[in-house]
Amino acid sequence: MTPGKRWFMLAAVAAFLVPIPVLRLARGARPAGPDLVLHARPREMANLRFSDGAGRPTSLAAFRGRVVLLNVWATWCPPCREEMPTLDRLQATLGSPGFEVVALSIDHAGLPVVRDFFNRTSIKHLQPYVDTSGDTLSKLAVAGVPLTLLIDRDGREIGRKLGPAAWDNPRMVQLIRSHMAPGAAPPQPVPR
Repeated sequence: MTPGKRWFMLAAVAAFLVPIPVLRLARGARPAGPDLVLHARPREMANLRFSDGAGRPTSLAAFRGRVVLLNVWATWCPPCREEMPTLDRLQATLGSPGFEVVALSIDHAGLPVVRDFFNRTSIKHLQPYVDTSGDTLSKLAVAGVPLTLLIDRDGREIGRKLGPAAWDNPRMVQLIRSHMAPGAAPPQPVPR
């Protein structure tokens, strides 16, 4: 399938899925920040396997003990490319032993296209990660990108956003900081 056809198919599926955040709100999840939906309770996650910037195998479990903002994206996705600088700035602001933005590319062309994109767009604070298995989207039960998950120190999903956002928005930074604090409370929406 050509990238253009793949993009068209993903866009059609994403348009169909737009009402899903509204349904989640009806089931007890709460909006927070720029359309990030926080779950009423943390959700267990599959242990995603992928490769790091050196091509070495790693997994989501390697990030246990840290709060993670997992962004699933692709270089052929215009909204993904648009939001990547905000993720880079978020990593520059909050990146630490207690927090990391994990930008996980689903590009079939692999690490070379991701590195090229990072170089062309001056992404300096994010590490490249690539889904070499090709099963990230199915394991996360979503059909579109960008998809961003807020994950707690125990590796559980506490929030989700399908679509782009300004991740360095002050309200989002405040929300993530609240989850980085020792003994962070269950997810709460950020006041508007």
